[in-house]
Amino acid sequence: MSIEVKNLLKIYGEQKAVNDISFKVNKGEIVGFLGPNGAGKSTTMKIITGYLEQSAGSASVCGVDVSKDPLATKKKIGYLPELNALYYDMYVREYLGFVAEVHQIKNLKQKIESVIETVGLKSESRKKIGQLSKGYKQRVGLAAALIHDPEVLILDEPTSGLDPNQIIEIREVIKNQGQNKTVLFSSHILQEVEAMCDRVIIINKGEIVADDTLSNLQKTGDKQQSITVEFKEPVQIEWLQKLQSVNSVKNIQYSMFNIQCSNAEAVKKQILQLAIEKNLNIVSLQSAEQSLEEIFRTLTT
Repeated sequence: MSIEVKNLLKIYGEQKAVNDISFKVNKGEIVGFLGPNGAGKSTTMKIITGYLEQSAGSASVCGVDVSKDPLATKKKIGYLPELNALYYDMYVREYLGFVAEVHQIKNLKQKIESVIETVGLKSESRKKIGQLSKGYKQRVGLAAALIHDPEVLILDEPTSGLDPNQIIEIREVIKNQGQNKTVLFSSHILQEVEAMCDRVIIINKGEIVADDTLSNLQKTGDKQQSITVEFKEPVQIEWLQKLQSVNSVKNIQYSMFNIQCSNAEAVKKQILQLAIEKNLNIVSLQSAEQSLEEIFRTLTT
């Protein structure tokens, strides 16, 4: 188990920033850690990386308890914090060399050139960090997190400040790293999470409100689901309105209908049964999965 959090609690005064949460992330998983501002995402990540001490519970990385041996766990983690603190007066290669020396890395020059190539920094690598755009500064932070080839990557808003082309490039970097590392990352760009993650953890007000694969989250719950059905023959809208789990039916055109319901699979089976009973021909029958944005809003508002 690369990351394991058990009954984690963090209290500031009377406020529980993180309230008794537990989850595990395995090697080879890229997990999106989502939640509104102030939900406890960054606090949890800081505890896992050893930058913040929990009030109760435990966090371990690669089987090592963070509280008992924080130095050992830091060696296994590449961390890109939300506020990417950099030395603006240092040149890119100079800064990466400094980070590499902290990690006692051999073959410094080779490692620096390799990580610069990996994150797409080559064209800007001879500049001082203070001269870089926000997007390239973010790449420097990601390069620093990767330079010691960690087993676990903790990335807090890794695509912050990047333009659309840069986002796609960094997405590919993270996906490639996720093939043999454990990646836990937070983002407010939900399309990025959908593009990179199979599993999502959603935290709200310090508590985990969802932890599942994206496909399962889209299929389950009390969410509103949508079905579009088209018949060859005229159909009375009342027939569809009487089906179980149907909330509303809208006639789009001729015999095409949009059905809002709470259980799409059950309604589709009833539509097929209706077609048999009424001797109807179905031209098309489709259900639309709920987007991650809709799931997020349902669970956090």
